[in-house]
Amino acid sequence: MIGLWPRLNAVYDRVIICQPPHVDGEQVRILQEELGVQAEVMEDWQAGRYRALRGAVRTGADFVHYADMDRLLRWVETCPEEWLATVAAIQKADCLVIGRTAAAYATHPQALIQTEAIPNRLFSQLLGQPLDLSAGSKGFRRAAAEFIIANSAPIRSLGTDAEWPVLCQRGGFRVESCLVDGLDWESADRYRSQAADAGLQRQAALAYDQDAAHWAWRVQVADEIVRAGMDAWTKILRNEGEG
Repeated sequence: MIGLWPRLNAVYDRVIICQPPHVDGEQVRILQEELGVQAEVMEDWQAGRYRALRGAVRTGADFVHYADMDRLLRWVETCPEEWLATVAAIQKADCLVIGRTAAAYATHPQALIQTEAIPNRLFSQLLGQPLDLSAGSKGFRRAAAEFIIANSAPIRSLGTDAEWPVLCQRGGFRVESCLVDGLDWESADRYRSQAADAGLQRQAALAYDQDAAHWAWRVQVADEIVRAGMDAWTKILRNEGEG
């Protein structure tokens, strides 16, 4: 992240990162003291996305860009102009679901492609438009983000893929989508100083699919997304939206 920090710092007024409990303490120090990032180590990782969104709302920002950090760093490195255009698009939307182009989606392991298709089909039907929910990036107008925080709880982090757009639509906020190339599969970048190329992505995806435990995990993830989204679809809301 340090090498890409000047780009991030030039675009975002504030950066809030919620990190898992096993994160290296020196990394946290660098983020906080040298880069000025609001970095929080989470004891309960299920609360990570909720706490990041809540922290962003508390800054008073008019718009919030949520992104899984590993995906965001790859995007900024490989498709910077597309990333900047998407940040601009967020500032014209209530809720922007940022999905993957067909080419970007094809870089993922089949374990992700086949399981993510289930919640994508379900909530695309319910929300009345084609959506790619699990690309790890969404944008919100402040009022929409406040509505999400008021009507959700930090218990199912990955379930927010569907929960957040569903809550926005139920709150009267307009849900829109865009597709980008820069959210291609990021896990092949792990422990590398630069983003993996297409060949390394293919190798890593094939290796991922050979482990049955990965398939089992992705089925659990899809189930969590469906459950959280359906709970958001049927629950009694605390207050009405301002969309």
